[in-house]
Amino acid sequence: MSFQQGLSGLNAASRNLDVIGNNVANANTVGAKASRAEFADIYATSLSGAGSFANGIGVTVANIAQQFTQGDISNTNSALDLAVNGRGFFRMSNGGELSYTRNGQFQLDKDGFIVNAQGGRLTGYPADASGRINAGVPSELRLQTGDVAPKPTGNGRITVNLDARAAALPGSFSPTDGTSYQGATQGAEHLVVLYFRKVADNQWDVHATSNGVDLGAGSAVGSYTFGADGRLSGSPGPLSVNVPVSSSAGGTMTVPLDLSGMTQFGSSFSVSELTQDGYAAGRLSAFSVASDGTILARYTNGQTLAQGRVALVNFTNPQGLQPLGGNQWAETTESGEPMAGAPGAGVLGAIQSGALEQSNVDLTAELVNMITAQRVYQANAQTIRTQDQVMQTIVNLR
Repeated sequence: MSFQQGLSGLNAASRNLDVIGNNVANANTVGAKASRAEFADIYATSLSGAGSFANGIGVTVANIAQQFTQGDISNTNSALDLAVNGRGFFRMSNGGELSYTRNGQFQLDKDGFIVNAQGGRLTGYPADASGRINAGVPSELRLQTGDVAPKPTGNGRITVNLDARAAALPGSFSPTDGTSYQGATQGAEHLVVLYFRKVADNQWDVHATSNGVDLGAGSAVGSYTFGADGRLSGSPGPLSVNVPVSSSAGGTMTVPLDLSGMTQFGSSFSVSELTQDGYAAGRLSAFSVASDGTILARYTNGQTLAQGRVALVNFTNPQGLQPLGGNQWAETTESGEPMAGAPGAGVLGAIQSGALEQSNVDLTAELVNMITAQRVYQANAQTIRTQDQVMQTIVNLR
């Protein structure tokens, strides 16, 4: 009798509809992955294996396989929304219990940890106070939201062109008298300004002020001679400028300035390079995440500092992962060991900040599959109905 075949078909079609319904329900779930029901036929054979015309006894759902294909990536306005473009999972820690997800909807908690909606903490490679990434075993990422400390200038470099056509200036130098020099640079914080004054053919004096105070008390802090080719003669060392600071900071800060790139050509005074390695204290203004997972903090003083790097984890067999709900999966013996690394390394995908990976559910295909599954269910029900009619005919035999 074919009741068993029809019943197994009803059960298989019902489970297929469950899978399709779950896919449709998660069509808008960030990071969700579609599943599909995989079927297998059933045959009964004797112990001896005799008979080559065995009649099938139905169908079974052999597996419900998740499809870890790439979902579409959509842009958002949050820098801590992260999308994985390629292979890999975010590694989450919840009280030491690890899980893995493709949902990159993250935010900062009150303690500075990067967390998801379930309270799991994103893991990665932390950075030290200087912004150097400490690659090793991933740990929970915690961002420092405090101010960055100031750094005194240790080195500076200034490259200018002095106008060879300028005439030597008579009289004395005064920073408030624009006719007593032919060019000046601009500083920052402790405002150090260099003034360039031609005193003779191919001879230039450099005066300096700090916050308006003449550091040379009317005298030049440096003198330079140029050759016929417009370049500095000899190999002058750095110009040391003694900047007055508060008594608690030592009273004076000596700043070496590299002026070896100065030229004297027949063109207007211009500054082509003005760099120094110091900066004032700064407040945190924003975060950004690079494609390699490096989390950069930007401060109001123009500085950026790495605060860690997001880790991604890959598995030999992602379909072997156990779904936990909440867009998370757990490692199993079927998935293989987790292999952690930096985004973009090896086969791991890149991180896209300010974006989210949408579900990979193809809603149109799921609706077509739903119609097909419904018809299969109806057809199996019809086989049971037909078999019932056959049995009724046998029962009614006289």
